[in-house]
Amino acid sequence: MDLFRDLVIRMSEPVRVLKAFVKVGFDRLERVTEGLKEEQLDWKYCPEANTIRWILTHIASELHVFVLKILTGDKDYKPEGWPDDYVGNTSYSLEKIMGDLESGKAKFLKSLDELDADSLSEEIDWFYGKRPRESYLMLAISEIHHHEGQIAAILGVEKRMKGLD
Repeated sequence: MDLFRDLVIRMSEPVRVLKAFVKVGFDRLERVTEGLKEEQLDWKYCPEANTIRWILTHIASELHVFVLKILTGDKDYKPEGWPDDYVGNTSYSLEKIMGDLESGKAKFLKSLDELDADSLSEEIDWFYGKRPRESYLMLAISEIHHHEGQIAAILGVEKRMKGLD
């Protein structure tokens, strides 16, 4: 039996579903950011809009902080050295942000491999009240999907407004 098949057999069905859902989100995020240029990070179609920089740093922060809060069950958890001013920070290059996303993705996927059905069903009392850890993980995963859609919309509007489409 190969390693992948072995892993699939050991992994519970709910964990496999979570992992499949997060992989779809990561694949979509990778596709939408392929070819992204540094100058596109801060483009806005109106003053109130989020920038791609804000969205990407928000997702990276979710992967490095929010997901770990869910996994540890500690609402106040913050990894040592993670900056308070990370989200939207204009001093970060596209390369750094994408690297942070990639390392957050790797940690998230590895963490999912270590979960089982019992740990998914443990209740966490947080901003949606008492819910199983699985519910909060689904919320975190849906953030990736949601914000990938925002980036696609921003890039589409940018193309049309600049006459590039």
